[in-house]
Amino acid sequence: MGLTRNKRKTDPEIVIARDTDSELSSSSSEEEEDNDPLSESEEEDEAVKNGGKIELEKNKAKGKAPITVKLIKKVCKVCKQPGHEAGFKGATYIDCPMKPCFLCKMPGHTTMSCPHRVVTDHGILPTSHRNTKNPIDFVFKRQLQPRIPPIKPKYLIPDQVHCAVIRYHSRRVTCLEFHPTKNNILLSGDKKGQIGVWDFAKVYEKNVYGNIHSVQVNNMRFSPTNDDMVYSASSDGTIGYTDLETGTSSTLLNINPDGWQGPNNWKMLYGMDINSEKGVVLAADNFGFLHMIDHRTNNGTGEPILIHKQGSKVVGLDCNPVQPELLLSCGNDHFARIWDMRKLQPKASLYDLAHKRVVNSAYFSPSSGTKILTTCQDNRIRIWDSIFGNLDLPSREIVHSNDFNRHLTPFKAEWDPKDTSESLIVVGRYISENYNGTALHPIDFIDASNGQLVAEVMDPNITTITPVNKLHPRDDVLASGSSRSLFIWRPQDKTEMVEEKKDKKIIICYGDSKKNGKKQKRGSDDEDDEDDMFISKGKNIKLNKPQAKTTKSTRKTKT
Repeated sequence: MGLTRNKRKTDPEIVIARDTDSELSSSSSEEEEDNDPLSESEEEDEAVKNGGKIELEKNKAKGKAPITVKLIKKVCKVCKQPGHEAGFKGATYIDCPMKPCFLCKMPGHTTMSCPHRVVTDHGILPTSHRNTKNPIDFVFKRQLQPRIPPIKPKYLIPDQVHCAVIRYHSRRVTCLEFHPTKNNILLSGDKKGQIGVWDFAKVYEKNVYGNIHSVQVNNMRFSPTNDDMVYSASSDGTIGYTDLETGTSSTLLNINPDGWQGPNNWKMLYGMDINSEKGVVLAADNFGFLHMIDHRTNNGTGEPILIHKQGSKVVGLDCNPVQPELLLSCGNDHFARIWDMRKLQPKASLYDLAHKRVVNSAYFSPSSGTKILTTCQDNRIRIWDSIFGNLDLPSREIVHSNDFNRHLTPFKAEWDPKDTSESLIVVGRYISENYNGTALHPIDFIDASNGQLVAEVMDPNITTITPVNKLHPRDDVLASGSSRSLFIWRPQDKTEMVEEKKDKKIIICYGDSKKNGKKQKRGSDDEDDEDDMFISKGKNIKLNKPQAKTTKSTRKTKT
């Protein structure tokens, strides 16, 4: 799909400032402006002809005050230097020439002309071929690699918004999780500490529990022994254990037993996963420590173990699906680390995968567990094809817009759990694209084996950034969290492309949803206000108009 770009305007920006000492009513001033023989546009044209500064004398008998028209100098919003402009012009973002490229972080070009933005393979940076020829790599190729089919299955991309709940949460969505047995149940956590349970097949059946955590929910995992119970890790320093049917919750771990002791001592839990083979719930905090809970007794076990640099935040934990002894962690110390669960002790990791900036997420591949996928704040997605080979360098790096400013949930590239070839990944995009005059932030489907963009999906109604995306483990469904709203995507039936879909349902919540019998209140902070707008300003977009757009990888360039 071709993209249209707005041309940069060269006309000078003119501001008309009125100086008056008399207080006139707005109605009388409007009537006088209508009777004025010199129109506003003529005044601006005359101002430009006279070097940008003129003073027009008005008939004081009419009560009109002098008008001064001044030519405003162009000032960059990024570097604050005059002579050039940067920022959004309509739906197109203009880079500051004094800063490096926002996408690849290299100087000498802008984001719009970045070579990684226009290449067909989506900015892949393959590393040099490495011939390890060690016994472990030989075993991997003979025993584990045959599990991965040599021929990739055809990708089925969920590219059509099927249903949505607008402003479902009172704060932005931070995490999503599908029910392990009930295909239509989606769990969502938000920044305020609430957990939502939504049956997107019936659309209107939804609950929001606000009594579980006091602040942001960072991770959720279902209990391996009871599908109706869910573990949740929060920035309030607790792990909650919640019954989804009743909403009752108990606290299994509280790493702040003495309460608030100041911001420097407050501990928060971020990364979390469950090792069902070992029977433990793993959670990591913002000081670099790993905590463990026996999920059979729901009691803490052992002392916290330092697994990352002390004082750094551990944001991700992932247990290997095939080798239960392997644990993958990542954090703010610019490392992803592989651990042996049998030898968990400080500075005893099996391998440290170095990154240039904060690592948002790290995951083993879902079927064989032999690949590693990481998302870094340096706008790179890195893939290691074999954990048994040389891990000094990734097998490939994919340049992708993951860097972001404040008030956004971090972007995390995730595997498609249904893809037996372990190559399809999904991730939201930070940099917007100009689609017919509207700035949209697509959701990208990328082939991790070669870096090619398989598809980018977007909807003209979703003008906010979509950092939280989760693919269904069994159905061809994508769940997305954008600001406070939830969206369910399904593949578009080719026979229905020309027909009006009648089953598309969108619910708009205005903060009146009930939680535990009490009226839900919106968050008092203004951090997410700019990201809460569902419809872009100046655009008349109807919610019931199914005009989702999908761009396949057959396109060669973006212009």
